Amino acid sequence: MKKLSDLLSRKPEEATLNAPASRASTAVPSTPPYIEAFSKEQESSSNLELESSSRMSTSRDPPEQQTEVVDNQSGVQSDDDDMVYLKGLPLVIVVSGLCLAVLLVALDNTIIATAIPRITDDFKALNDVGWYGSSYLLATCAFVLLFGKLYTFFPVKWVFLIAIAVFEIGSAVCGAAPNSEALIVGRAVAGMGGAGIFSGALVIIAYSIPLARRPIYNGLFGSMYGIASVAGPLMGGAFTDHVSWRWCFYINLPIGAVTIFAVTVFLKPPKQKFTGSKTWKGRVMDLDPLGNLVFIPGIVCLLLALQWGGTTYAWKDGRIITLFVLFGVLIIGWVGIQIWKGERATVPPRIIRQRSMASGSTFAFFQGASFFILIFYVPIWFQAIKGASATKSGIMNIPMVLSLVIASILAGGAITTFGHYAPLYYVATVFSAVGAGMLTTFNTNTGHQEWIGYQVLYGAGIGVGMQLPLITAQVVLKLEDVAVGTVVMMFAQTLGGALFVSVGQNVFSNRLVSGVLEAAPGLDPAIILSVGATELKNHIPEEFLPAVQEAFNAALTNTWYISVAMSSLCLFFCFAVEWKSVKGKNLNAGAV
Repeated sequence: MKKLSDLLSRKPEEATLNAPASRASTAVPSTPPYIEAFSKEQESSSNLELESSSRMSTSRDPPEQQTEVVDNQSGVQSDDDDMVYLKGLPLVIVVSGLCLAVLLVALDNTIIATAIPRITDDFKALNDVGWYGSSYLLATCAFVLLFGKLYTFFPVKWVFLIAIAVFEIGSAVCGAAPNSEALIVGRAVAGMGGAGIFSGALVIIAYSIPLARRPIYNGLFGSMYGIASVAGPLMGGAFTDHVSWRWCFYINLPIGAVTIFAVTVFLKPPKQKFTGSKTWKGRVMDLDPLGNLVFIPGIVCLLLALQWGGTTYAWKDGRIITLFVLFGVLIIGWVGIQIWKGERATVPPRIIRQRSMASGSTFAFFQGASFFILIFYVPIWFQAIKGASATKSGIMNIPMVLSLVIASILAGGAITTFGHYAPLYYVATVFSAVGAGMLTTFNTNTGHQEWIGYQVLYGAGIGVGMQLPLITAQVVLKLEDVAVGTVVMMFAQTLGGALFVSVGQNVFSNRLVSGVLEAAPGLDPAIILSVGATELKNHIPEEFLPAVQEAFNAALTNTWYISVAMSSLCLFFCFAVEWKSVKGKNLNAGAV
């Protein structure tokens, strides 16, 4: 009776904060996982002493940074309730530094494109061209899931700084590379670091920004990729022509230093709640070393098969078949290990079984496939059909990229304002599918009204959809699972792009060869494949040029049909996404 009278005499907010755990699921926000005082109080949830409330309030305000306590008024359980966040100048500086870090990774994928001809001239290693891009992609895909565990079991701030440092070391090696082999090694090292940068930026945002406001920041990060897809080739061309191709990599060093300074000085996140082992040996085992020893070689086998298949070796070659078989065996083994390890797996099965995670990651896979195909092959259309240079084709691609950037930011703002993100899955799917479909209507006489308008439509769909899986992971998972959920979404999107760029390459090459043989029987298709799109007019006899351009157009539009199919398939997975809000309201509470 005494406890009951004490409870009734307290202020409403005190009673709410100290209510028994049995009522938490209906009226009381869950305990933030990284506030140590809260963690201690959870062990005795029936303790209603006022001392608990005062201890929590005194642990929230570190004097060295400006903070903000957010009050969730929705009345439902949320990791955001009563959490401490950055605001003011520290927030601006940290977010700016994170945007620069994401821009670095995005630029590294695009800036090298226009520098490759000069690099091959310097190193006399034309056969290594494919490795300059694939070594980076191999390392990124292989290590991205591992970073999810690192961010879960180790301090987010320091794991992120290590990822930046590894990326910077790789960039320095590339810039100073004395030969092609050193450049390939540097690209692989940079890819390892890059695997943890974008995911780390999102995890830092999860600890620094209220959930309701995160979409606008996710939109900013997504827009960095759009900016880089245009700025990268232009910067690469400028460095190559006026300074040196080595500055395509050296430029990462000062920009990365700014990010390191911003994060080191201004980011002071709350203490994380580490649920794993306390010893270093136990922490290493929490990283699922057995699973990674199986997963990493499996992904390497897959990407090597895609890199070599149809170019270095025929698809029916024994080496390619062996790589695919090894990939299948290793991935089946990895799945078995994940089921066996359970909560200590690289990706705990319960995360993938979660309805929105399963549908969101599949959506990310197909959208990544659709986007990478068009971002690779639309510039080729401008070069082959419109006679544009590599640099000018990048400029002509600006409508798609600008639309992507604007749509990404607007979508983030809309989710922050209205809360619900599920409807935007449908918007993204319709815009991207229709836009990709309109692009397949291109012919050799298509005017600027069409190629600008259709790019804008498609870019808007991709811009809206790019961040949705990442937001989904942050809403449907507990805070301690957000790191793993984020890298799962990123891996799905990257893998979709890597797989279907190779599929697109084979469709394009086969269709181009058959088209040239049909339209210009007296011309050797091998000549066209060797000279590239920008050199057609200089190497193809004038009487064959119109027929070759028609063959190019047909080959490209046939390749873009894959993008249409991938965007359309996204629709089937929109229906499975739970209708939840970043503001805490759950319209589908019974969904699992």
